[in-house]
Amino acid sequence: MDGLKNLRVLVVDDEELARVRLRGLVNECLAPRASVVGEAANAAQAMVWLATQQCDVLLLDVQMPGRDGTQLAAELRQQEHSPAVVFVTAHAEHAVKAFDLEAVDYITKPVRRERLEAALGRAAQRLSATVPEPEAGEDDGEEETPVIVVSDRGRVIRVPVTEVLYLKAELKYVTLRTALHTYVLDDSLSELEGRLGPRFLRVHRNALVARRAVRALERRVLAGEGEDEGGEGWAVCIAPVEEWLAVSRRQVGAVREALVVVPR
Repeated sequence: MDGLKNLRVLVVDDEELARVRLRGLVNECLAPRASVVGEAANAAQAMVWLATQQCDVLLLDVQMPGRDGTQLAAELRQQEHSPAVVFVTAHAEHAVKAFDLEAVDYITKPVRRERLEAALGRAAQRLSATVPEPEAGEDDGEEETPVIVVSDRGRVIRVPVTEVLYLKAELKYVTLRTALHTYVLDDSLSELEGRLGPRFLRVHRNALVARRAVRALERRVLAGEGEDEGGEGWAVCIAPVEEWLAVSRRQVGAVREALVVVPR
C-alpha cells in the first residue's frame, strides 16, 4: 500500500440490506484498503455517531427519512476536517446537487465492487493530496511532504508533490508527469490547482507546471496546440525531461516571471 492508511468508512443508509451489502463490498476492496467502522440508518444517527467518533469516508444514501443525504452533506461541509462524501443511491437525478456539495463521487445502485473501489480511490486521493498544517505546539521535528495519491495498474502510490513536473488535462483524465513516470488521475485540473497552491503555475487552460521545472520559454510550432496561424505559439520547456508544453498568450508574462524568480 506504500504507506496509505486503511480508510475508515461510515455507511449511512435507511435500508439494512443496503448497509450489509456495502459493508461486504468495502471489505473486498484492495486498493485502497478500507473497513466499515460504523453504520447509521438516517442523518440524525450519523450526526450522533460523528459527534464522538471519526471516519475518513461517508458512503451516503440520498433519500432517507428526515433529513436527506444532501442535507447531511451540506451540514458536514460547514465543519472543519469533514469526511469525504461518496453518494450511493438508486436515484441518478441528484448527481448535480451532489457535486455542488463537493462530493468525491456519485454511485448508483446496484453497486459493483470495481465501481466502489474507484470511488474510494478518489477519496484517498483527495484526503492525501495535501498535508494539514500542524497545530500550534505540535512539532515532531520532521516536516512531512505533501503527496498526490495515484492508482497505477492495481497499485496505490504516493507521489510527493516535489517530484511532480507538470499536470496536463487530456480528454477525460489528467496526466501527472514526474522525471521518471507518467500517471493518470481522475481529478479535474482546477481541483488540483486549488490543492497545489502557488508552487504550480497555470500555463494553459489544460496544463499546470511546477515553477521549479520551468526551463525556457520560446515560440515554437506545436502541432494542434499553437494559438497562431500555422500552429506557432509560445511554449515552455520542462526540466529535466525537456518536454515542451503550449503556453497561452495571457500566461506568457507569468511564465517569464517564473524564469527569473528563484523558487523557494
